[in-house]
Amino acid sequence: MKLERRHAVLLLAVAAWNVVTFGNFARNLYSAYESGEERATGYWVAHSVLIVVNVAIAALLGSLGWKALRSTRD
Repeated sequence: MKLERRHAVLLLAVAAWNVVTFGNFARNLYSAYESGEERATGYWVAHSVLIVVNVAIAALLGSLGWKALRSTRD
């Protein structure tokens, strides 16, 4: 399957969206932790893992999108 330019742009847009939304989520989570919010340890661990996994997915999609975008320029 050959990716077209519009596919590359979509992959890059989804990657950027993941970074922005989960960056905001990480900031809010850190703010809640710093303010002393009482939560179980599992809450903090589960949400931290969720953030890391989604940023990794964004990196993968961004990489694929960038490669596809470069290949459409040739």
